[in-house]
Amino acid sequence: MINLPTVAEPLLMSFSIAFTEPTFQRTLVLLVGAILTRGRRTITNLLWNVGDLAEGDPSDYHRVFSRAPWSLWKLGRVLAVVVIELAGVDDWIRVVVDCTVAEHKGKKVFGKGCHHDAVRSSDTHQAYRWGHRWVVLAVVVRFPFCSRPWALPVLAALYRPEELNKKEGRRHKTPIQLAQGLMAILLHWFPDKKFVLLGDGGYASHDLARFCHRHRDRLALVSKFVPDGALYAPPPPPKKNKKGGRPRVKGKKLKTPEAVVAGSRLRETTVSWYGATERQVLVCDGRGQWYHAGAGLVPVHWVFVRDAQGTRRDEYFYTTHDGFTPEQLVTLYTLRWNLEVTFQELRAHLGFEKTRQRVENSVLRMTPCLLGLFSVICLIYQEYLKRHKATTCDRPCYTKSEPTFTDAIATVRRLFWEETVLAQPYFRKACKNLPPKLQQFILDHFCQAV
Repeated sequence: MINLPTVAEPLLMSFSIAFTEPTFQRTLVLLVGAILTRGRRTITNLLWNVGDLAEGDPSDYHRVFSRAPWSLWKLGRVLAVVVIELAGVDDWIRVVVDCTVAEHKGKKVFGKGCHHDAVRSSDTHQAYRWGHRWVVLAVVVRFPFCSRPWALPVLAALYRPEELNKKEGRRHKTPIQLAQGLMAILLHWFPDKKFVLLGDGGYASHDLARFCHRHRDRLALVSKFVPDGALYAPPPPPKKNKKGGRPRVKGKKLKTPEAVVAGSRLRETTVSWYGATERQVLVCDGRGQWYHAGAGLVPVHWVFVRDAQGTRRDEYFYTTHDGFTPEQLVTLYTLRWNLEVTFQELRAHLGFEKTRQRVENSVLRMTPCLLGLFSVICLIYQEYLKRHKATTCDRPCYTKSEPTFTDAIATVRRLFWEETVLAQPYFRKACKNLPPKLQQFILDHFCQAV
């Protein structure tokens, strides 16, 4: 059993439920390596960084992802319990869903496809990348050391191209259906919690809205809306004495949101904005039954938002929950951007696109583990700050007012260097005679985030 930092041990030991004992010991070694490594998160590179901590044959560690029997769902449930307990101070737990593409080329890579890359695309240029498209579910958490909310991933699912599913005889699932499945798991795991699902325009789907409406007691959807959405009044009650014919499925057609906005006076208000700031906006809202042929009606509350400063384009949002005010709806949607920040940090600091897995088990396990590693590092850092003062990794001509993920991973990395790697008898004896300032200089160099 390797030594773990005191603040990290309770959290990491709780993951043992998903593994056999030998596999869990190897997994801990790989986790330490993933935290200490800078650059590619290949298994070989992780083992090189932990050195003598990796006992046994290196092939045993490669088999942890490709062949060892362990449950990714159990890991996700343990992580979700910890994260939701941290975020569950309000009535509604904010959950963000989004897709990200991890580039992974190769002729024999499982689940690979050519996917649209929204990050590198613009209105005039559309970019595509070969690799894996992951649908990620993250919980929005507010840490006391930071004014900006953080999005901590808890569940993920791989989207497979339709032609690949057809070739393998598997039922095709769209990103919307994968998001529904992940959200259904959270509802099943936490029957006493209420969730609000935040998605961008890619999840402004009638199917997803209908799914959330079916679970409206515990689930609401906030997403973008279309200016010309087909809205109707509720269908009239069927006439008792009328014979023949089917009852009406929709009532009178209502004005589209853009028609309502054109004939209304906008109201000025203040909403919470991106970057934990506030902004003056002009709003107009309305209600109606959103209709889709063959799918029926879904009651929605839509909001039109115009930036009073004129720096942002006009947007339409909607929710399936009738109790949110326009200000709350806009504030909720802006929380979605925190998942984009998480994706950027994963690429910059955790080697999100630098793995080299090819077989099915390794592909389906490695990326969700890296997503979960982001959450684990944040949780360890939050526990560490209960007993210590937060510090920032300032650079010349650049200072920060509050910690970022760069500071979090540098602090956690230092904990593992001091209490895990350098705590081994050989290193302890070698470092004993080093001057304290030199020890700190070496640790500062080892712990740099990039």
